Amino acid sequence: MQEVSKKIREIRKERGLTLKELSERTGFSISFLSQVERETSSIAITSLKKIADSLHVSITTFFKAYDNEHFLVTKEDQKSFLIEGSTTEYIRLSGTFQDRVLESLMVTLQPEEKHGHRFSHQGEEFLYVLEGAVVVSIDGDDYTVYAGDSIHYPSGKPHVWKNPLEEKTRFLCILTPVIL
Repeated sequence: MQEVSKKIREIRKERGLTLKELSERTGFSISFLSQVERETSSIAITSLKKIADSLHVSITTFFKAYDNEHFLVTKEDQKSFLIEGSTTEYIRLSGTFQDRVLESLMVTLQPEEKHGHRFSHQGEEFLYVLEGAVVVSIDGDDYTVYAGDSIHYPSGKPHVWKNPLEEKTRFLCILTPVIL
């Protein structure tokens, strides 16, 4: 998503930060950050969250304005989005209100798609598979979660999702802390 890359660069420059300074704040290499800003590298949502935190902005700053100030999120309010370089589709299901701690997403993994590179972040994740199956690798152990099954784990452990099937997999993901 071109808008994400542009916005990262724009905010970094507004803050008067060099790529080196942002690198020091995030722990990401200068090369990676440069590639993200030039749209030659994709970025995982957890990495985008780390950049947002380092720039002292909400992760939603990087996306087109979509704000729901109600508790109810109707089907018409739900907007799908992709993260740069990924075919994983997300639909945000959470409402917006001050001090919320949960993020809920509908996630669709394409056939045989792997999501993430063993990332970790604060909090917890809960997945409930609606269709298909997902292999969740947590700290080197694989768990196959089928439709109707769930998995709940501390997201501080390195983890990755993979759709082992030749068809789409769809699951509900509830996590802390709020990322969007």
